[in-house]
Amino acid sequence: MPPILFVHGLWHGGWCWDEHFVPWFRERGYEATAITLRRHDQRHAPGLRMTRIRDYVEDVANAAAKMPSPPVMVGHSMGGFVTQMYLQDHVAPAAALVASVPPGGILGATLRTGARHPLRLLAANLTWSLYGIVKTPERAREMFFGRELSNELVAKYQGRLTDDAYMAYLDLLLFVRPDVEAVRRTPILVVGGHADWTISAAEVARTASTYGAELAMFPGAHDLMLEPGWEKVAERIDTFIRSRVGAATR
Repeated sequence: MPPILFVHGLWHGGWCWDEHFVPWFRERGYEATAITLRRHDQRHAPGLRMTRIRDYVEDVANAAAKMPSPPVMVGHSMGGFVTQMYLQDHVAPAAALVASVPPGGILGATLRTGARHPLRLLAANLTWSLYGIVKTPERAREMFFGRELSNELVAKYQGRLTDDAYMAYLDLLLFVRPDVEAVRRTPILVVGGHADWTISAAEVARTASTYGAELAMFPGAHDLMLEPGWEKVAERIDTFIRSRVGAATR
């Protein structure tokens, strides 16, 4: 089996995959690794605001090059967009995009956030800091989690969130788009949550249609790898990988 490289999204780190997915896939015979993108190891890292999507793609390419063979790519949210950009120029046996930013960018999520919380979005743009959008457990729940996740876990996960790169956000909004035809060379599974308002079910479906990909929807919200029912998401990704590149061994 090929190795798997997990790529996190805005505000997160490799920890969001290490919580459940990395040990789950390792138990099933995969060499599974979760990258922490540059400047996501502290809440307000120096230089973070000016980091670009191309920098994250470089991080992913460097991590993939250290693996024993080209890895299956699994990217969440912004990490799904970074995965799409990576696939333009790199070979992967398969990929899964989990609640991924669509190939057309993050305008939809920005408009929804602005409609609900115009002052928060205004503050983010004035300060070039995205942390205010997720700086409390209540705000983190609204962005990432459904009602089923306990308050204790929401507080735990919110405590690990960081600020994120304002320039990377502008790339997602305006400046960077993947080469769809190049990405389509890779077999792709697109995964979404019916209760996710950050990346809507309609956007998830359009991403699958754009890439001619398999589509799998689940009841959860945005952070499907952390919410109750994460095992079913992992199982669906495992089934997809095995269907494309062979059977995993225990």
